[in-house]
Amino acid sequence: MRESFMQIGRVVGTVVATQKHAKLEGAKLLLVQPTDPDGADRGVPLLTIDSVGAGVGERVLIVVEGRAAGEALRRKAAPVDAAIIGIIDAVTMAEAAGASPGPEGPGLRFAEGSPGASAPGTASEAAGAPVAARGTHTR
Repeated sequence: MRESFMQIGRVVGTVVATQKHAKLEGAKLLLVQPTDPDGADRGVPLLTIDSVGAGVGERVLIVVEGRAAGEALRRKAAPVDAAIIGIIDAVTMAEAAGASPGPEGPGLRFAEGSPGASAPGTASEAAGAPVAARGTHTR
């Protein structure tokens, strides 16, 4: 189940495909296990295209939406659903005292307009939680 355009995950494996679509020639395929900000697994692993040189065991930022994933690779019309767009160095969350978790989970909310996004004024917004943003970060 895809809950947002951007997610945190952990690289859990590699995929070798000797035959693939022409737009994916030279692309590195990795399996990423989506996680919550604390590192607990969420859902099933996703097949992703690596755009930043990530490796097995690293925490990564993934975009899960075809058009944005293709743009991250700078390959127009590439048949891609998910791409690794950053390697995460640290995740820091701040919570307001007494704030209850929003529908997305404690201290986590999604970018406005993304699937799973909640309306402004939710408990997670009141908690001062970080908002997912589009962009690429590399180390």
